[in-house]
Amino acid sequence: MKLLARVGIALLLLLAALCAGCGYHTLGSAQGLPPDVKVLAVPIFINQTHSYHVETALTEAVIREFNTRTRFRVVHSTEDGDAVLHGTVVSVQSAPVAYDSKTGRASTGLVTITAKVTLVARDGRVLYSNSNLVFRDQYQISNELASFFEEQGPAQDRLARDFARTLVSNLLEAF
Repeated sequence: MKLLARVGIALLLLLAALCAGCGYHTLGSAQGLPPDVKVLAVPIFINQTHSYHVETALTEAVIREFNTRTRFRVVHSTEDGDAVLHGTVVSVQSAPVAYDSKTGRASTGLVTITAKVTLVARDGRVLYSNSNLVFRDQYQISNELASFFEEQGPAQDRLARDFARTLVSNLLEAF
């Protein structure tokens, strides 16, 4: 019985030691960014696609996420920021993923947005870079011609929010 108790205590101590080294810390603490970065410049992302205003939706979502979750002041002018977040929308694709069995028409579509993002400090140091951010979301396709495009906008808005949430988390947590 004493041996079993000792093994149990040893396992518990080992588990506690492993958990203590996991590296978790408070969300929004910006441990991934230098302490001298207080103002972030977020100019409108570049759009290298044929999708109309997708760059605006992504930029606005990123700014909203920074304003909501962090202590940083966000500006548009690159001269006013301690760091500048550059973004480029590389591709936007939409493809059917499910079909109506009666009509043979697509009933669900998948939107995929690929972007590259770089955060550069005022002195030119690259603080964060990801050249392949990929986000996907499904949306329903209406069979009625009058309401065909109703769901694509909300799907793009959801993608923009997910993109912003992930990007800001990556920047704050140094992933």
